[in-house]
Amino acid sequence: MVDKVRFAFTEVNPELGALSTLPYLPLVLTYENRSVNVSGLLDTGSTVNVLPYEIGLRLGAVWERQRLSVPLAGNLARFEARALVLMANVEQFPTVELAFAWTRDRNAPLILGHMNFFLAFDVCFYRSELAFEISPKISLMEIVKPNIILG
Repeated sequence: MVDKVRFAFTEVNPELGALSTLPYLPLVLTYENRSVNVSGLLDTGSTVNVLPYEIGLRLGAVWERQRLSVPLAGNLARFEARALVLMANVEQFPTVELAFAWTRDRNAPLILGHMNFFLAFDVCFYRSELAFEISPKISLMEIVKPNIILG
């Protein structure tokens, strides 16, 4: 197994070029028997992972079945969010469980934050090179699982 993988930052506005590059990570999210390919913004300032409403629906999640409410802050604070645990695959790393605050905001980005993406992976940013590297922290994920955190 490869211990770390390097990714290029993603340019989000061609008019601004390198000034608009952000660390988006490609990954596959799975819920029950459905999977979607997505890109999540690595956000060291975000306490939680955030899942946009439409992605949850594409995965077959039913809003009314998710009982645990999750408070959000910042520009997402006005939207209701519920906890949803998904399986995530990044490159050839082992599959991990990620706990998301599934928001009703249809325009929210997919955010990978401290709870629990940064508990599952180490990330090293190389802004001057417009790149970042990730490596899994499998031993910690075996100790701190989202289903324990979420009850």
